[in-house]
Amino acid sequence: MSSSLDKLKALTSRLEEELSQKDVLPAVDKKPQSQKKTTPASVAVKEQRPAEKSANFEQVREDNIQRVKNLYEKLKIFEKSPDFDDIFHYKAMNLSGIGLKEEDFGEVREGKYIQIIAITYEPDKNGKKKAKNVSLGYFGKAETLDPTLKNEIIEFVLRWRYEKAFQNVEHYKDLIARIGAPKETLF
Repeated sequence: MSSSLDKLKALTSRLEEELSQKDVLPAVDKKPQSQKKTTPASVAVKEQRPAEKSANFEQVREDNIQRVKNLYEKLKIFEKSPDFDDIFHYKAMNLSGIGLKEEDFGEVREGKYIQIIAITYEPDKNGKKKAKNVSLGYFGKAETLDPTLKNEIIEFVLRWRYEKAFQNVEHYKDLIARIGAPKETLF
C-alpha cells in the first residue's frame, strides 16, 4: 500500500517538475560531453521558444485530461455527472474519508465513508452565494476500500485539480492580454 502511495506522490512531483521545466527553465543542450565544444556555459544553454513551450504545455495538459477521462469512466463518475466536461464547472473537488494533506496524504480514516465531493456555489434565497457539496462517487467504508481503487480515487481528484490549475493559468493569461501586455511577455 505504501508503494502505491509513494507512486502517487512521485507522480504529483513529476507533473509539477515537468510543468516548471517546460514553462520556466530553458532547454539544455543534450549532446554527449565528447561531442560538445568547449564554450561558455551561457552558449551551451538554449532558450526555448514560446511555441515550443506552448506545445509541451498543451501535450502535458492533453495527457492529463485523457487520464482524468479514463478515471472518470473507471470510477463511474458519469453516473452522477453524465457530461465529462461538466465536471470542470465545479469550483473545487475533495475527498471524504481519505487525507490529502501532507501529514495524512493517502491515509483512510477508519469509520468514514469514501466519497469524491465536488463543490459548487449557488445563490441561497437571499441571493448570497453558498457552497454546495455534490457527491460524484461513493465507494463504501474506508476499511473495505481496495488499495488500488483508493489510489485511483486520489489520482482522479489530483488530476482534476491539476486541470483546474491549467484553466486558471489560461484565465489569467487572457486577463493580462486584455490590458495590452506585450505578446512576448505572456507566459
